[in-house]
Amino acid sequence: MSSYLYRLARFSFRRRRLVLVLWLAAAVAAIAVAQASGGKTNDNFTIPGTEAQRASDVLSAKLPAFGGGQSTIVFAAAHGGAKLTGPADRPAIESAMAAIRSVPQVSNVVDPFTGRLVSDNGEIALGQVQWSAKPPDVKDAHLDAVKDAVKPVRALGVRVEYNGSVYPGWRQEISEAPELIGLIIAFAILMVTFGALAAAGMPILGAVVGVVTTLMGVTAVASVLTIASASTTVALMLGLSCGIDYGLFILSRHRTNLLNGMTPEESVPLAMGTAGSSVVFAALTVVIALCGLTVVGIPFLTVMGLAAAASVTVALLIALTLLPAMMGFAGPKVARFTRLPLLGARAERVARRSAADPDSPVGARWARFVVHNRVLVLVGGVALLGVLAVPALDIRLGLPSGASQSKSNTQRKAYDLTTEGFGAGFNGALLIVTQDVKSPSDTLQVARALAKVPDVVKATPLAGQNGVSLVRLIPGSGPNDSATADLVHTLRDDRAALEGRTGTHILVGGTTASNIDVSSKLSGALPIFLITVVSLAFILLTFAFRTVLVPVKSILGFLFSMAAALGAQVAVFQWGWGEHVFGITPSETISFLPIIMLAIIFGLSSDYEVFVVSRIKEEFTKNGDARRAVERGTGLSARVVTAAALIMFFIFVAFMFTDDPTIKAIGFSFAAGVFLDAFVVRLTLVPAVLAIIRSKVWYHPQWFDRHIPDPDIEGLRLERRLAAGELTATGTEPRGR
Repeated sequence: MSSYLYRLARFSFRRRRLVLVLWLAAAVAAIAVAQASGGKTNDNFTIPGTEAQRASDVLSAKLPAFGGGQSTIVFAAAHGGAKLTGPADRPAIESAMAAIRSVPQVSNVVDPFTGRLVSDNGEIALGQVQWSAKPPDVKDAHLDAVKDAVKPVRALGVRVEYNGSVYPGWRQEISEAPELIGLIIAFAILMVTFGALAAAGMPILGAVVGVVTTLMGVTAVASVLTIASASTTVALMLGLSCGIDYGLFILSRHRTNLLNGMTPEESVPLAMGTAGSSVVFAALTVVIALCGLTVVGIPFLTVMGLAAAASVTVALLIALTLLPAMMGFAGPKVARFTRLPLLGARAERVARRSAADPDSPVGARWARFVVHNRVLVLVGGVALLGVLAVPALDIRLGLPSGASQSKSNTQRKAYDLTTEGFGAGFNGALLIVTQDVKSPSDTLQVARALAKVPDVVKATPLAGQNGVSLVRLIPGSGPNDSATADLVHTLRDDRAALEGRTGTHILVGGTTASNIDVSSKLSGALPIFLITVVSLAFILLTFAFRTVLVPVKSILGFLFSMAAALGAQVAVFQWGWGEHVFGITPSETISFLPIIMLAIIFGLSSDYEVFVVSRIKEEFTKNGDARRAVERGTGLSARVVTAAALIMFFIFVAFMFTDDPTIKAIGFSFAAGVFLDAFVVRLTLVPAVLAIIRSKVWYHPQWFDRHIPDPDIEGLRLERRLAAGELTATGTEPRGR
């Protein structure tokens, strides 16, 4: 592999103008296609095969007027003691609901007064709007028309808030602030690391080109496929962080070569042939982990995984082709240090000292400390991760609801007002789809039976057509309460008794039931996904390092960091330890978060594993001293891994500065996982374990050499070929070869 990467980098270096033009053309083409397609992401989560999805399909086929999204309009009196039933407010609300009936795509409207949806004190009222289209297909212009219809009500001083599966303002505008913050911090870290403007700018420039190309491609695909908004966020996070990290790793080796006296034309291909091999295997483990999301059979997770995998793949291609081209344009400027105070001089001293004496930097001293205190370090590190993992035992899964939004969000305000006026259950109505209905009396009989079930507040028939009727059931508990999930399971388990002798067949559906089904299926899919991804990564890492113990150690380290990160997430977001610090509302752990954490953190932990262990193996192959190799290899990789991990950490942290609680939880979890895995596991526990096991960690049977090709991840064979004159940086090869 190292020889192929050497030739690819040499080609990109020499044909740098062509490579640059091709990448810019790809980015421009992706932007043009995305703009022309008009694709948009959404936040609806559905899983084929669940009962809630079957109920939705029946409604779409038999009762299409009720097969789309729902909106709840919450009206609240301007001040305590005022009544919405007064001579001014009531006519205005009735007029607004009548105007909404004429809005396109609206199939049914329930007036608060005719539907008896006014609180006992008359201060809060609920208007129901049923759409004929699925939430992603409801046009913004029609939602704006709903907003316009209630303006006269607002003018009277009445508060108006929205909730439901679709409502005015439900599509959140994606802010560019997290990306900009992340890029600024990444540039600062790279400046501290390299002390050179050219070296600091190239990884960021490459990552931006890759992210733009990928996200525009995902946007174009969103015009024909349903893509969750979180998919683009995850792809953006990984595209930026991986793109910068891969560029950093290769560029660091390139600059060391320059400081040791190589010309750029000699250094660029050699840096790619050595560090580039590690980058390829690191990226492949991330891609495998992300593509592993397809095995769980959940469409929105499949799309999320493939979008993120595409982002990482593009980041890898950028690192292998565009980065060598940019290094060609930069020439010796990569090793030309800035004159900025406290940056250039310090970075130059560290870089030249590291190139001349690899045992002198802080990372080398840390490596010696870990090796000399290996048992104590191992016990302390495992204990720390174990303590952090304890809260994960109390994890409760659910999907975002109005209760998890910030207090300034209209969905949260509507949720709180509804709970105040009617009870939490009105925020999570269940839709009971009754099939094989022969007469309205069948529906009434089913509704009466449903109303007698414990924890049911009311069951109201809504409509019937084509042998199908719909009953809205209000539970006594909120949409994310465990009691509501128990109620859904009870209704499904006792459906025969509820159907009675009517000959009907019921399905329990609606947004709340759908969320319960999604959480249940995600929990069941987690073990399958973990086994699949770990197995594939084990094979890949065994092939890369040609030993079994390294992949086993890597996987165990990942499980520790994953458990600790999940525990931290539960403590901060579920227990509410970060309520005031991060401006969040304590709520259930997002049901799809653990599974994407497994994919992302496993992939990224494998990145750092490859970066650190490949350098250790390289040193062991050269000198044969196992503990000395651990000290030298860890010291040589510590500065780069530290910079890479900090860049990822701060990019993920930057996404916590959004109003979306889902994105906040994702950003925090990824940041915690990366920090713990890089600094506690890869730079501390891994060297300690390798120092304990010593040379036995590199053992492999003789048949392995005979039957399994050596990818030369360290680039040692490449260096030997260069020393023997079999390859040259100028592009020519000796005759007779």
